[in-house]
Parts: sequence; C-alpha cells; structure tokens
Amino acid sequence: MESKQCSHFIFLIIFMIFGLLSQFTGAETHYHQFVIQARPVKRLCRTHNTITVNGLFPGPTLEVRDGDTLVIKAINNARYNVTLHWHGVRQLRNPWADGPDHVTQCPIQPGRSYTYRFTIQNQEGTLWWHAHSRWLRATVYGALIIYPKLGSPYPFPMPKKEIPILLGEWWDRNPMDVLRLADFTGAAPNVSDAFTINGQPGDLYRCSSKETVRFPVEAGETILLRIINSALNQQLFFSVANHRLTVVGADAAYTKPFSTSVIMIAPGQTTNVLLKADQTPGRYYMAAHAYNSANAAFDNTTTTAILEYKSAPCNSKKGKASTTPVFPQLPGFNDTNTATAFTAQIKSPSKVNVPTVIDESLFFTVGLGLINCTNPNSPRCQGPNGTRFAASMNNVSFVPPRRNSLMQAYYQGQPGVFTTDFPPVPPVPFDYTGNVSRGLWTPVKATKLYKLKFGARVQIVLQDTSIVTTEDHPMHLHGYHFAVVGSGFGNFNPQTDPAKFNLYDPPIRNTIGTNPGGWVAIRFVADNPGIWLMHCHLDSHLNWGLAMAFLVENGVGRLQSVQPPPLDLPRC
Repeated sequence: MESKQCSHFIFLIIFMIFGLLSQFTGAETHYHQFVIQARPVKRLCRTHNTITVNGLFPGPTLEVRDGDTLVIKAINNARYNVTLHWHGVRQLRNPWADGPDHVTQCPIQPGRSYTYRFTIQNQEGTLWWHAHSRWLRATVYGALIIYPKLGSPYPFPMPKKEIPILLGEWWDRNPMDVLRLADFTGAAPNVSDAFTINGQPGDLYRCSSKETVRFPVEAGETILLRIINSALNQQLFFSVANHRLTVVGADAAYTKPFSTSVIMIAPGQTTNVLLKADQTPGRYYMAAHAYNSANAAFDNTTTTAILEYKSAPCNSKKGKASTTPVFPQLPGFNDTNTATAFTAQIKSPSKVNVPTVIDESLFFTVGLGLINCTNPNSPRCQGPNGTRFAASMNNVSFVPPRRNSLMQAYYQGQPGVFTTDFPPVPPVPFDYTGNVSRGLWTPVKATKLYKLKFGARVQIVLQDTSIVTTEDHPMHLHGYHFAVVGSGFGNFNPQTDPAKFNLYDPPIRNTIGTNPGGWVAIRFVADNPGIWLMHCHLDSHLNWGLAMAFLVENGVGRLQSVQPPPLDLPRC
C-alpha cells in the first residue's frame, strides 16, 4: 500500500513538473525587422514623403502572448536620428530596450541599426510602440497587442472579433518642419490639420471619403475595440453612434466593466471596450474630436470611421449602402466634467496591492512657463509678450544630454552628464492654481535626476499649475505601471486629501492626466532598476522640458540589478 502511495506521489510530482515546463515552453520568440524610411503618403489631397515603418502608416501591429519575447531589428533608412519605445512594457532590468532618445540610449543614426530585445512579463491587454525622438512619433507608431498565455481566458465574454483603433494626428506638411519652426520662434507649434483613425481622416475632410476606414460586423456579435491614442498633442473624445461601450481594460490592465457612450483618452493611453452590434442593421460613425482643457489653439476637426452591418440594406443598382451613417453625439471640446467623470469610473477588478507605508513622498508641480528674451522683438521670441515657451516639473525644465545617454553615462561612470538633485518638492511653495506671481513663471533648464533605492515605496502627487494656462497633462512613467490612488481640483491638501485615497481597487495605469487646475496621486514600488523617464505625453510639452527621470539603484544580486548593455547599443 505504501509503495502505491509513493508511486502515486512521484507521478503527481512529475505531472506538476511537466505542467510547469509546458507553461514555459509555450512562450515564443517573435522576430521582426522594422525598416524606418520615407515613403509617399497621400492625405488631404496632397502627397508627402512621410517617415514610415516597412512602408506602412500606421506601422505594423505586433501580436504576442504574455511571456513571449520580441526581437526587433530597427534599420534606420530615414534622414533623421530615431529611437523606438515600447510604450507600457515594463522592461524589467532592461532599460536598454526602452528607447527614449538620449535617456536610455543614443539614437540610431541614419544608415545604422539596433536590435531591441525584450520579454513581456505578467502583462496582458493593449499597448503600443512609437518613435521617441523629436516629432517622428507623428507617423511612426503601431499597436502592440498582448494576449493571455495559452489556456488563460479573458475575464469577460470572448468577443467574436477584435479591432485595433489607432487615433492619430496629421499635419499637411512635414511634422519635423513644424517642430523646427516652433523651436526657432519659441512660439507654440502649429496645430494639426486632421485627426485620423487607423491612418485615415474620414468623411469630413477633403479628398478623404474614399479611404474612410470601414469595419464590417454581423448583427448580434460582440467586438473588442482596442483603442490607442497615438496623437501627438491632443486628448480625444471617442464614441460610436447609438452603441454603448463597455470598458474592460486600460493601459494593459483589466478593469471593472462599466458602460459608457463616450470615452476620453489621452496621448499614450489605451482603452479596451466591448461593443455589441445590437442596433438596427445600418451604418454608424465612429468619431473622435479634441478634448481641449487649456486656453490654447487646438485642432477642432473630427475624424470618422464607419461601423457597417453586413445585413444593412443596399442600393441594389450600385451595390452601395443606401444610408448616410448615423453620427454620434460627442461632448463639447472643453467638457472637463465628462472627461473627469469617465476617468473616475476606471477601477481595478479586485483588491490591488498598493503600498500603504511610503518611503518617498514626492510632490511635483507640472506645467508651462516662459523664458524671457533680452530682445522681445526678435524672430526667436514669438511666444506671449515676446517670450519663448518652456515647461517644467518643480521649476526644472528638462534638458536631454547630447554627449551620451543618461543610462550609458551612468553605467559607464561618466561624470558631468547629469546630476541627482532633482527637487522632491517645489523650490518655492505658492498658490499653484491661483494667480501666480510672474517672478515664478521662468523655469531653470537642467538635466536633473531623482535617485530611488531599489524597493522604495513611492508616492507622487502631480500638481498642475495655472502658469500660462491650467491643463490636463497626461503624465507617462517609463519602466513602471502605478496605482492611481486619488485626484482632485485646486491645490492638493496633504492634511485632508489622503483620507479620500482609494487604496482598495485603484486603476493600474502607465499614463495618467492631471486634472486641469488640479492634481493626481500615484503610488508604485521602485522594483525596476535603471533610469526611467517621466514626462508629459503631449510632445510639444516634452520638447519644452516637461520631463524628469528617476535613477532607481540596483538592489541585491543579479535579479535586482540592471542587465549588461547589448553589444550593438548605439553610441552618440
């Protein structure tokens, strides 16, 4: 009897080992070649020599499973320096694959290449990839879809089909020229000429209706829309006429499902929604337009695609649909109440392990500023009242190094590239959302990092300011996701506001907006060593210096330390 029990126990152990091995061997390695090159792209009646990946705009969609590894050789055949960022991928111990220009790597120069190698670890949902150098992100981007491991279902009913929806911005000129002009004048860059859905502006723009994206659906089926805001500078409202959207995920984290007629999505963010094709068979517009929270010029156009029921009645003579698509009701451009209410509904499906004891309590002001000019009438001083625009965090306007990347300089022990004295609080406290003295409008330009010990439990309160204008700044932290534990309007009150924090089921995000004229609080554990950029995902603001970086020190042993750099890492 005893020997039978023993053999049964041994069999059980072997079965468990094989089960574990099958989990590991189920992971795949995906090899891709991304050729970054100029290709003719026609939009709004004109053809532009546009920077693309593999000749595609938007670029290729990457589809992987949790646990898979990606090996992507980026070949730069364009005339600009370039880097690629895998937005929202945690890149554990591997900042070398993260991509921000002169932060974790020197750029890939024209005619050169670099191979990004990284593994997806415990992440599922929708992410995306994009250029992270100057304004190349305007056209160099694509979806990164992470399916669950084999045998693991979605935590919601299986959809009949899945559709990536990439929302973008289009300039009827070279975006790099738009940026170059803004750099020269010091003024705000020209706003975009169109928004796009999967690269196409849609029916409401000139020379565009023939190419409007159409999504055929069967009546009664459920579709998963993987919505990505890849626009350069604009938060967007998105809706589908007559259809409810059930939000089930954001930033590659599942959420408590809730129903809505409209979503607000900021640049950098992703939102997964289920749509049931339960309306009268016909044609319905998907549409997106700006949510503009600042007192500033913006693109007030609307992009569309068409949700088309296959059983919709047709004009039998021409075989074309007989009806004009139904148009959704989008919120007003400045509808902060709708934007705030939508974001507040996003919560984790169950209890989250949020740090409750905090080692590093940081308070960062984020917002715009102005640089005074000695000659206000100069062509280089075309900002408000003869100034130049700037932006900052805690009054420090981030200046990327040029001699080397931050990570390479740190790893090589090269001095003089950066300092580690980024202020944990504003140098001068003031009424952040009130009438700010003009003496506080000018930031200091510097390359400052904030050092964190491995394993530190961190809270950051991101406080918008009313300098120049209040605004919703979508803040993205590289190398991490974080719990959004609280938000509010006005100045953050450290005595009363923490009592209202959600420490049970806060959403897990990689990009979160500051309320315009308000604040947002996030928490995370600094368990990923390396140098990680934190910045506003409105690229005009990043260009003006609305960024900083964390230097997370190595912990104990190999598994808590940055892995060695790859041999083909670009040099400056």
